[in-house]
Amino acid sequence: MKTLEKISALAGKYFAVLVILAAVISFIFPSTFLVFESYITLLLGIVMFGMGLTLKPIDFKLVVTKPLPVIIGIAAQYMIMPLAAFGIAYLLRLPPELAAGLVLLGSVPGGTASNVMVYLARGNVALSVAMTSFSTMLAPIMTPLLLYLLAGQWLPVNPVAMFLSIIQVIIIPIILGFLVQRFFPVVVDKSIAVVPLISVTAILIIVTAVTAANAPNVASAGALVFAAVFLHNGFGLFLGYLAARLLGLDENDRRAISIEVGMQNSGLGVSLATTHFSPFAALPSVWGAIWHNISGPIIATIWANKPTEKVKANTNLKKVN
Repeated sequence: MKTLEKISALAGKYFAVLVILAAVISFIFPSTFLVFESYITLLLGIVMFGMGLTLKPIDFKLVVTKPLPVIIGIAAQYMIMPLAAFGIAYLLRLPPELAAGLVLLGSVPGGTASNVMVYLARGNVALSVAMTSFSTMLAPIMTPLLLYLLAGQWLPVNPVAMFLSIIQVIIIPIILGFLVQRFFPVVVDKSIAVVPLISVTAILIIVTAVTAANAPNVASAGALVFAAVFLHNGFGLFLGYLAARLLGLDENDRRAISIEVGMQNSGLGVSLATTHFSPFAALPSVWGAIWHNISGPIIATIWANKPTEKVKANTNLKKVN
C-alpha cells in the first residue's frame, strides 16, 4: 500500500507532464487507443466517485456560515467562463464544432485539481472546496442551460438529454462515493491515498481516447484550439480575481475564486462533447486538461511566494512574541 501511495503522490505531482505524454503517444499511435473511446463516460464516473469519497459534511459548512464568497465565486464561474468562451469563439472564428466545444468547456463546473492549486497558492481552501462541490451539484441545470443559450447557433443542443447525462456521470457517482465514505469510513481512510492514482489513470485514458479519435484534427487545428483554451483560461484567472476584488473579498478569497473560475472540469467537457456533439468538439476540453494543469501550478507558485496580509500579520506577530 505504501508503494501505491508513493506512486499516487508522484502521479498527482507530475499530472500535467503525464497528460502531455499521453496525448503525444496517442497522437503518434492512435489505433492503439481507439478501443478506450467507448469507456469515456465510465472512466469519468470513476473520477467523480473518487471525488465523492473525499467529500465530508464540513465541506458544506462554509455555505451556511459565510455564504457571500461562495455565491460570488459560483456566479463568476457560471458567468465569466461561458461568456468568455462565446466571445473567443467569435473572435477566433472557430469552426462550429470547436466553438460549441469551447462553450461547453466554459459551461462545466470547476475541476477538483483546483483545490490543490488553491492550497499551494495560499488561498482559501475551504472556499475552493465549497465552490467545486456546489458548482458540480448545479451542473445538471447550469451546463445544459448555458449550452442551449450560447452554443445552439453552432450545433443542436438537447438540454434534457445533457441533464440526464450529467446526473448519470457526475451526480450519482459523487453521491455513491459520499455514502461509501459516510458508512465505511475506516475502509475509505485506509485506501484514500491511492484514489488520486485511480483518478489520474482514468483521466489519462480519456485523454488518449479523444486524442486518438482526433489525430488528423489535432494536426490541422491543434494550434488554433490551444490559442482558444489559453485565452479562455487566462480570462478566467484574471476576471475571477478581479470580480472578487471589486466585490471586496480579501486576498485569500480572491486567489481561491480566481483559480476555481479558471480551472474547469475538463473530463466532464470531454465526456459531454463526445456523447452529445462529436470527438472533434471534445478537443477544447482535451487541451483544457493539459493547459489547466500547467497554468494552475504556475499561478500557484507565483502566489505562494507572495504571502497574503494574513500570513504577513501572523509572521510579524511571531517575531514580536
